[in-house]
Amino acid sequence: MNIAVIGLGVLGAATARSLALAGARVTVFERTAPLAGTTSTSFAWVNSHNKNPRSYHDLNVAGMAEHTALASAPGPCAPWLTLGGNLEWAGSPDGTERLAASVRELQARDYPAEWITPSRARELVPDLLVPDGVRDIAHYPTEGHLIPALLVARLWGEARENGAELRCPAEVTSVSESADGVRISSSDGEVTTADAVVFAAGRWTEALTGTAGHRVAMADPDVAGSATVGLLGYTTALPTRVNAVLTTPSLNVRPDGGGRLVVQGLDLDADADPAKPPGVDGFHARELCRRLDDLLSGTSGAALESIRVGQRSMPGDGLTVAGFLGGSGRLYVLATHSGITLGPLLGRLAAAEVVKGETASELRDFRPDRLVGRESLPSLEKARFAGQQ
Repeated sequence: MNIAVIGLGVLGAATARSLALAGARVTVFERTAPLAGTTSTSFAWVNSHNKNPRSYHDLNVAGMAEHTALASAPGPCAPWLTLGGNLEWAGSPDGTERLAASVRELQARDYPAEWITPSRARELVPDLLVPDGVRDIAHYPTEGHLIPALLVARLWGEARENGAELRCPAEVTSVSESADGVRISSSDGEVTTADAVVFAAGRWTEALTGTAGHRVAMADPDVAGSATVGLLGYTTALPTRVNAVLTTPSLNVRPDGGGRLVVQGLDLDADADPAKPPGVDGFHARELCRRLDDLLSGTSGAALESIRVGQRSMPGDGLTVAGFLGGSGRLYVLATHSGITLGPLLGRLAAAEVVKGETASELRDFRPDRLVGRESLPSLEKARFAGQQ
């Protein structure tokens, strides 16, 4: 079976790997470069935190387990996954109530979540500076973070070893079904045929599925200040001890390897504009570094190597999309805001559905039909989605 995959972010790489392992002949089309889309601007937090409804929570828990299984046999590659847990506290009475409700909900679902003291938090993160007045800290011990480039290296490396080929740069302009398969047209005028195609195109999903006659509604990734955009700062190497994700009222932090950190201030996302990315010496960069210095010892004098405007791949209702378009079994689409957590799992499930004709019960609530033909949504509720991966 000859299958085309559009996009080489984490979803495309995971799908290409699983398809190739299943015996398919795989060609991946990438418009500019691997990791050039949303995967390169992800906070990369592996979790099932505040993800509702229950079926979406369960899907993300399964995604976390898939990472653990994949990491248990790492092979000759750098480790990409660190399950160092997540620490969270609130900064206001309303925030305290919301956090307590979230912890209760997670505990009712048997998701590991516990309350710890500031002294215990400092045992887990020695350089953590807990603000005065904070007494209870939520700890999620099974959560963690990953380095997106290293994960894609693992997935795409194994896909290549099993025969997958890459066409890059190759911008797909349209996809159409024919009597004997699928036609993929590229901007260079070349037309390629395949037995089936998997759309793993991130924020370009709506435009590409529209060319095939099954437009999947996505939230607009270009609206400044909306839930689909956010600022991420990448620091220089710093002598601070942190191996966990920190989600705090003022700043979210995760390690990025080599002593570098990724920092995110969700309130600053109101200024995020893909058309006007801020500079590393501007207000937003200085503010992120100031907050970091208040949160972790060893970060005095921190500077940002880069500050990026991430554009999130978000289906129109905020939930994952995974399944066939139409009834031919030739067009399959994957789109999600939780690509980091779900990537390896969705790749495996999609490959089983496309190559083996299996039906993944885990994906029952996430089929694309619910969004095909719907109006595009300019924005979604920011607080619900920002920071989740």
